[in-house]
Amino acid sequence: MRGLAARWRSWWQARLPRTDTLVLGQRNIYILPTRSGWMLAFTLLVLLVGSINFQLNLGYLLTFLLAGSAAASIPLCHGTLRGLGLHLQPPEPQFLGHAAVLELQLSANRRRPRRAVALAVHGSGQWAVADVPGGGSASVRVAFSPQRRGLQPIPMLTAQTLYPLGVFRVWALWRPAAQVLIYPRPEEPPPPLPPGEPRSSGTGASTSARGAGEFEGVRAYQRGDPMRLVVWKKAARALATDSDELVSRDSHQDQRHDLWLDAAATGLSDPEARLSRLASWVLQADRLGLDYGLRLPGLRIPPAGGSAQRLRCLEALARA
Repeated sequence: MRGLAARWRSWWQARLPRTDTLVLGQRNIYILPTRSGWMLAFTLLVLLVGSINFQLNLGYLLTFLLAGSAAASIPLCHGTLRGLGLHLQPPEPQFLGHAAVLELQLSANRRRPRRAVALAVHGSGQWAVADVPGGGSASVRVAFSPQRRGLQPIPMLTAQTLYPLGVFRVWALWRPAAQVLIYPRPEEPPPPLPPGEPRSSGTGASTSARGAGEFEGVRAYQRGDPMRLVVWKKAARALATDSDELVSRDSHQDQRHDLWLDAAATGLSDPEARLSRLASWVLQADRLGLDYGLRLPGLRIPPAGGSAQRLRCLEALARA
């Protein structure tokens, strides 16, 4: 039975086109009574039978008043989603093990406001609710947890509303076409950076790293170091976190060594563990304000620094 249910689910999901922008209409909106709606119907039936049996005029009035209110809520509930536009903003890359956040834009093409519109990843039950003003837009955020690194498809989303009485549920299914890039999970705690490699044009002999986590070219701040040698990017982060960790550049060693983050230097046999350690090294070198390069089988990224280098290396690790 589970196999048949999975086949049925994959079959009807495949019939939904993938798109990052969806306008809800008659062809993609569904409506059914909720549990409260079925309970209301049963209650109305009991009231009707009792009114007929005892000839209660007030019972007839109450029964048909409640039934009329429930019937009037059907077009109002259906119209809350009909004509609503859904748009997915390009998702930001995320590390494996962290929730990938999706920002969804809701827009109403009429002046009538849309109340209590909820969206969630299909089957998750974690609803994000928003009210869309008439002729305006609103944004909601939903999240899901990717299970693998690399380019991952966005899971199917569900939009629904129970407005106004909660006796009918109107919903629509949405399969976005976008993909989210998932970086490898950084190793924790971060291991020390590998020792630097002498440049081919260098004139000096290689010297070893000064300590765990230090790379030739960077050392702990010492009293009397010139201000131009302080790694100010690291100093600003230390100030923001109330830390006294300061580092200075060793200009002589920095001229003779390059920091290469090499998959062969991780000392690990598992491919995913190697990528995890390399991701941790990339973040650590970027935090220290170092120039670094990345070597992977079939790929070589020259040493550089800054956020562009960090994103370039993390993307290469995610696609490796």
